[in-house]
Amino acid sequence: MRENANSNKTIIMIKKPYHDRDGHIWVDGEFIDWRESKVHVLTHSLHYGSAVFEGDRAYEGKIFRLTDHSRRLINSAEHMGYEIPYTLTQIDQACKDTLAKSGLGSAYVRPIAWRGSEMMGVASKNNRTHLAIALWHWGNPFPNRMEGIRLAMADWRRPAPDTIPCKSKGAGLYMICTLSKDAAAAKGFDDALMLDYRGRIAECTGAHIFFVRDGELHTPTNDILLDGLTHDSIVKLAEKRAVKVYRRDIYPSELPHFSESFIVGTAAEVTPVREIAGHSYVPGNICEMLINDYDGAVHGRIEI
Repeated sequence: MRENANSNKTIIMIKKPYHDRDGHIWVDGEFIDWRESKVHVLTHSLHYGSAVFEGDRAYEGKIFRLTDHSRRLINSAEHMGYEIPYTLTQIDQACKDTLAKSGLGSAYVRPIAWRGSEMMGVASKNNRTHLAIALWHWGNPFPNRMEGIRLAMADWRRPAPDTIPCKSKGAGLYMICTLSKDAAAAKGFDDALMLDYRGRIAECTGAHIFFVRDGELHTPTNDILLDGLTHDSIVKLAEKRAVKVYRRDIYPSELPHFSESFIVGTAAEVTPVREIAGHSYVPGNICEMLINDYDGAVHGRIEI
């Protein structure tokens, strides 16, 4: 990290950019040297945002809920109006093969599908569909997990379901998430909490959110959000513990009335929250219990 002599902004120097690494990436059915896995600048999905992707995670050589992730990838493409030219079984196997070839036991797995460069313009039907799978080591983004993270309130809102294909994990749908997270970071926060088009609490920029009150869990209604697999896992783990889970509309006015909060996602796993825009929470027993149970689930010690 260094300071730019011409401004007050801090420039983060990345030691190992993602385009310049050792290893291999699975692309359209074959392994390509990591540095040679390139797409053309006139790739349709680059211009029009229709790529779809997944975030899987491998633990000790096994990808957690792999088939569920692959199925969601296929569904995401269908929501975007195209078909991935590989079966569910083939995608699963390609992810396993990529993990095995990497030599990593634990890793973040990124399958991505996109429309190619056969034609440009808004129309897309003559473009070939591609699929690639890359993976890399993924550390803990929040090393002091039980300390909790701080969330700002995002200026951007999750759109209405009749304005976007909200059940697709589409690349273009993350534009406002990037804007919101960058704005939060500029204010010294770790992430941003987004509302939806109706003013309900929705999610963070890349994770779902839970709240705790009187030993029970409350989580936003999922009518406009991506069907989160980590979220689903946490609900099932809580129910195994006989913890009541309420899926309901939650509004910002309720934020002072919860005792704990945490976010969940493939990258974040289960991460407690200590502040949301001035409202304080104390990571406690529920957070710690679900952190431990989720760790047990992803390592095969606990059945979901």
